[in-house]
Amino acid sequence: MKGDRVEIVVDAGDTTRTYDVVASRAGRRVETAVRRGVVEVSEVTRSGSVVRTARFMATRVLALVEHPVPRVDDAERPLREDPKA
Repeated sequence: MKGDRVEIVVDAGDTTRTYDVVASRAGRRVETAVRRGVVEVSEVTRSGSVVRTARFMATRVLALVEHPVPRVDDAERPLREDPKA
């Protein structure tokens, strides 16, 4: 969903750097994976195709913060009133 965002804080020697990976269009999401000492943050379409990927060495990552878009459950949605009533 549009609005998914992951914030990555990386140790860059004498300072820290912050990177944001954002789902840029509706229907896309951001997925995070840690494999073989590498943190991968990918923007993925509905069908599962990867649009772009950011890779960081896991030993350099200080923080990985996920900001998901709030999902609305069917139970929480307000009921529509019947327009014919």
